[in-house]
Amino acid sequence: MERAAVPDAAERHTAEFLRVKALAERGVAAAQHQLGFMYVNGQAVARDYALAVAWYRKAAAAGLEQAQYNLGVMFQKGQGVEQDHAQALYWYRCAAQQGYAPAQYNLGWLYAKGQGAPADTGEALHWFSQAANQGDPGAQHNLGMMFDGGKGVAQDADAALTWYRRAAEQGYARSQFALALRYDSGQGVERDPQLARDWLRRAAEQGHAPAQFNLALRFDKGQDVEQDSVQAVHWYARAAEQGHASSQFNLALIYDSGHGVARDEAAALALYRRAASQGHAAAQDNLGLRCEHGQGVERDPVLAAHWYRQAAAQGLPAAQYHLGQLYDNGNGVEHDPAQAVHWYRQAAEQGHLRAQFDLGLRYEAGVGVAQDAARALDWYRRAADQEYAPAQHMVGVLLDRIEAGDPREAAHWYAKAADQGHALAQFALALRYDSAHGVERDYEAAHFWYLCAARQGHARAQFNLGVMYAAGQGAQRDLLEAHGWLARAAGGGVAGADAYLKRVAARMDAQQLEMVHAAV
Repeated sequence: MERAAVPDAAERHTAEFLRVKALAERGVAAAQHQLGFMYVNGQAVARDYALAVAWYRKAAAAGLEQAQYNLGVMFQKGQGVEQDHAQALYWYRCAAQQGYAPAQYNLGWLYAKGQGAPADTGEALHWFSQAANQGDPGAQHNLGMMFDGGKGVAQDADAALTWYRRAAEQGYARSQFALALRYDSGQGVERDPQLARDWLRRAAEQGHAPAQFNLALRFDKGQDVEQDSVQAVHWYARAAEQGHASSQFNLALIYDSGHGVARDEAAALALYRRAASQGHAAAQDNLGLRCEHGQGVERDPVLAAHWYRQAAAQGLPAAQYHLGQLYDNGNGVEHDPAQAVHWYRQAAEQGHLRAQFDLGLRYEAGVGVAQDAARALDWYRRAADQEYAPAQHMVGVLLDRIEAGDPREAAHWYAKAADQGHALAQFALALRYDSAHGVERDYEAAHFWYLCAARQGHARAQFNLGVMYAAGQGAQRDLLEAHGWLARAAGGGVAGADAYLKRVAARMDAQQLEMVHAAV
């Protein structure tokens, strides 16, 4: 049986296309514009940008504002023609001068960005105003931004708010988000967390990723709303799907911790990678930690150094510190104390506590830098001011060591560290009360701090505590307690502890010795 011939492309054109094409060829401008539109969108015909430009040009030359606008779009995007912002500006102006709002909006943008003509905020303001007064929400939003920042016009928070509101009430997501931020901060309006959340939700439901992120953040942290991890995950996920890096990172943190959701390390890792690939510094640092320690991935310190370096270059203090540690240990990079110090300093100058402390250690010991006690003390102080107990202890140590050190100030820092449970500081403070160095002699205080340090296993504190119990100094004499602490000190290798232990045992009666032996 003979098969029917397959119709060619021309025969497959719809009747509508043929009708429009016939009118266009007779010079009807509206049909020429419609035919160009059909070629742009592949509507009833194969998409062909060059033919679209040709038909738009005919209609534009006839003065049809929609065609002039669309021809401007083609030149701006470089579709069917070489990209040419000057030509785009010319055609937008033709349509804008006829009152066509979309062209007025685009013309304003070209002047704002300096594309096709030198940047001119006055022209941008003029054309945005023309479009905004016709109800174009994008132009209204841009006017709001100009009044907000005082660009091309005197700064006016009330005018900015008015334009944002007009666009927001038309459903323009960016303006809804801008309004939400103002109600959240109380900028130009009375603070209203409920209204802020309502505007955020309206923008978020339209797919505005920053609004989705901010809404998620509120549910995540319980900010002005009851904490709800399910809602947080929902909105983070919607923004993350759009490539919003901070949402990807925060969603990864939730999956990593299993806070409110089932823990999913694989999902967390994938999200960290997506955010890191977009340049999210905290995600890059997190990936570096995983690669360094083999958490969920094969251990790879070289790759860890790569990710730390990416984040460090963006100024993230944690990554700068971690990169410094790699150089310090020769892990994934060549051992380089000077590079370690460089990165520690970068982080320390931004207030990174551990970097400040480690920089102090290096200046004290002269590792990677010239030895400098004054600089060491300065970095220790910075970390100590952040209530870091090891740094507070080291401030005391250096003040004891340097000629200009003040014993009273040293005691002050030892006390601050001791209050946080730092055993070395507790022992140092006890010694001061014991010897009246920088403080008034106070055996009870000395006994207390020796006891605190001794309970943490500090052998010298155990020895001194045993001596105090044996002498009844700072506490009632108690040979059993003395024996117990001296025995621990002897076990810790403290010189003289064995001899003192024998002296205490010689003073004990038979019952006490029996109790000691029973406890062994």
